[in-house]
Amino acid sequence: MLTRIDLRCLPLALLAAGFPSTGECAARLPGILSSHMVVERERPIHIWGWADPGEKISVAFHGSARDTAANGLGNWSVYLPPEPAGGPYQLTVSGDRTIVLDDVLVGDVWFASGQSNMEMPLKGFPGGPLKNSAEEIAKANQPQLRLLMIPRKAADYPLVNADASWTVCSPETAANFSAAAYFFGREIAAREHVAVGLIDSTWGGTVAEAWMSLEGISTDAGLMPLFASRARMMESQAENVAILAAEKREDEAARREGRQPQSHPWRPDPASWAPSALFNGMVAPVAGFGIKGVIWYQGESNSRAGFAPMYAKIFPALIADWRARWHEGDFPFLFVQIANFKSSENEAWPVIREAQRRTLSVANTAMVVTADIGDPDNVHPADKQTVGARLALAARALAYGENVEYSGPLFRQATPENGRMRVWFDHAADGLAAKGSALEGFEVAGENGRFVSAEARIDGKTVIVGDVGVPEPKYVRYGWANSPVVNLYNSAGLPASPFTSQDAIPAP
Repeated sequence: MLTRIDLRCLPLALLAAGFPSTGECAARLPGILSSHMVVERERPIHIWGWADPGEKISVAFHGSARDTAANGLGNWSVYLPPEPAGGPYQLTVSGDRTIVLDDVLVGDVWFASGQSNMEMPLKGFPGGPLKNSAEEIAKANQPQLRLLMIPRKAADYPLVNADASWTVCSPETAANFSAAAYFFGREIAAREHVAVGLIDSTWGGTVAEAWMSLEGISTDAGLMPLFASRARMMESQAENVAILAAEKREDEAARREGRQPQSHPWRPDPASWAPSALFNGMVAPVAGFGIKGVIWYQGESNSRAGFAPMYAKIFPALIADWRARWHEGDFPFLFVQIANFKSSENEAWPVIREAQRRTLSVANTAMVVTADIGDPDNVHPADKQTVGARLALAARALAYGENVEYSGPLFRQATPENGRMRVWFDHAADGLAAKGSALEGFEVAGENGRFVSAEARIDGKTVIVGDVGVPEPKYVRYGWANSPVVNLYNSAGLPASPFTSQDAIPAP
């Protein structure tokens, strides 16, 4: 309970999201600046916080120091000189009081975000186990990995602080951390021989527009329908609350009677679907912290039929938005194409996959294909090890400059040839291969756009596709189903992305 207010502290209290209980306004740091953190190497190190207006602040780190003073609102900020990988070091912030952060490493920081398949922890989900979970947790003593978990929080305006702090990776801390991010970071730390900081900012069942800032959404008038979506979600919130309360009463009654409560359908938290709500609560507090890049796994919740084509606008806008908020240029943005899942007829997963593939036109992006490792009967595939390994391949190529094949075959163009279509691919320099059997998953269509299943065969670095029922094919597509059967790979053993050769992404 607030017992005394020093009016000089009011700006600090407002900006730091909480009144000080004693009226004391000494220097403070955001939660994400804590002991055990990793700061990004070879880049100016941003340290910021709050204090009394006008309070003198001195920041020292590994032989460097910078002095500043809090402005009239109590904000202060300094940039320390770039450092090579190393540590552990101590960081000291001195003002009316002194803050000491211990065990600070300099290395690479990756921001991991998205919905439940990025959120899925090393211990797995109830009813959704992770492959070799117990074994992976047992060997999670990885002191060169540091973990920061941003708590779930939706907000109507950008927050400046998050109730979070860094931890050293151990079986205890890793068990609840993003498995895909952990496997990615473990591989990068081992290969690059640097400390890796992983920031887990995830929320299952959320839509991409919730992770964008209002400024980002406002850059394109074509994104304005997102606000109509928000209005519909707010209208349904009261109904959802009533349904959840009724289900809770049913469950309690069943337990009193010694019966097992029946399962209830999943429902999204309406607050978590509001445009910008998760950017405000879970991205904005981190955007001042230097990063190497982003790994992203999301898209399932944007697959509603009729709305899925909007993802082709939303996703590139999200990438541009985050790059603008971090002020670090076109940092690597690595993302996972959604896996194979039966889903429902009211969802259009192929449309989301195609929007993700086309987003590769954005500079310094890479995509991990997972249509070959999903689980048709479980939206949360157990194999997050392969997801992390493929993300690490992409990072090695884009972020670390290794000459390594990091992508499966990607559609380049299709040309008509003797009543068939010849399909050309990027990332197929050393040839193509069908895994297990003849090629599956290809279809062709004529001028009418009606696709039929087609025979396909590999011809060097291309695929020849055709069907006698379509004598003059105009379009070809591959893996166009919620849960496709796909088996085209390149010589590096990486799967081809589903695609359509149609210029516009078709509505479902």
